[in-house]
Formats: sequence, structure tokens, C-alpha cells
Amino acid sequence: MKTRKHIGMVALIAALYGISCTGSDAVDNVDAAILSDTAKYTQIQWLDSVVNFGTINMGEKIQVVFRFKNTGKNPLFLANVRAGCGCTVPDYTKGAIAPGGEGVVTGAFDSNKAHAGEVRKSIFVTTNTHNQTRYTLIFTGLIKEVAK
Repeated sequence: MKTRKHIGMVALIAALYGISCTGSDAVDNVDAAILSDTAKYTQIQWLDSVVNFGTINMGEKIQVVFRFKNTGKNPLFLANVRAGCGCTVPDYTKGAIAPGGEGVVTGAFDSNKAHAGEVRKSIFVTTNTHNQTRYTLIFTGLIKEVAK
């Protein structure tokens, strides 16, 4: 019995941790029916999928921007956007992006929550697009240690 309770508690903690790190296990602001209806899928063109923010000093906060365009014939939805770690807080264009329309995914990056040196961070995006529904956006740069 103790083992079963222990496993249940570990599962509960893991589930709560997953919710706190990604904000939600549910799809953000998009009805699940939209993602399940492949006949209404569209196409996306990432205008920026890799961004180099250059060099910043330890302690600085920056924002990276990834632009995209709906190149398909149906409305584009970003269903889920999450950061790969706690040093980045993502945001994105919400709601339907009309064919020909553009939007952004942003990442507010706090270098206080990272280590000095070269960094490579990711933001993961789920969309209603043909061929591929999950995308990894990457930003890189250098964090310099500040002399004290």
C-alpha cells in the first residue's frame, strides 16, 4: 500500500509541476476541435525561427521576437506556446490569424535565471498547420559576467 500511495503522490507532484512550468496542460485559447479538424489546417512561414540576440551583461532582461505569416487558405491558430526553461516567458499573437496575416511569438528572457557564457534557448509552438504542427524556435547569444 505504501508503494501505491508513493507512486500516486509522485504522479500528482509531476502533474502539478508540469502545469506550473507550462502554464497549462490544456491547449491555450484554442478549441481542441480546431486542432482535430485537419481539413481546416493551413500553412505557416516563419520569417524568424532562429534569433541571435548578441551579447548582453548578466542581469539584463531582453525580448526576442519571432515573426510568422499565414501563407495558407484557412485561419491560423497558435494552440500552445511554451518555453523550454524558466528563464524565458513566452507570449504570442492570440486568436485567428487570417490568410496573409502576420503574427509574432515573443520571449522575455531574464539572464539572471541563466548562466554566463553562450546560451541556446527554445520556445515550442503548436499550430494548426499541414505537414508539421510543432515548431521549435531558437534564440542564442552570449551573457557576459559583470565585474564586481
